[in-house]
Amino acid sequence: QVQLVESGGGLVQAGGSLRLSCAASGSIFRIKNMGWYRQYPGKQRELVATITSGGSTDYADSVKGRFTISRDNAKNTVYLQMNSLKPEDTAVYYCKSNIVSLQYVGTYENDYWGRGTQVTVSS
Repeated sequence: QVQLVESGGGLVQAGGSLRLSCAASGSIFRIKNMGWYRQYPGKQRELVATITSGGSTDYADSVKGRFTISRDNAKNTVYLQMNSLKPEDTAVYYCKSNIVSLQYVGTYENDYWGRGTQVTVSS
């Protein structure tokens, strides 16, 4: 089985920084795209940032210049460095990874989500 576990959320004042981590574990053969999404109460999840296996990145306009996504392929981990945080960044942050896992026979490709970590930015 494949699992994603996020960490690093918490409470921070506006202008502060947080670093989120998401580690994948299990019978992993290969990890393709990894990304971070966030969800406001009563709203759908929205894209924050993504990173390919080759390191190409993409960001939502609202976080460009403030957030940086990175990954450590040896550790199957994706990070989100969040600087200059604003109250409107307050949300539950989820990581998502496209993972090819090993099966009894062959491999299986699927998107996996973590359970989420709360980020709260006070004004």
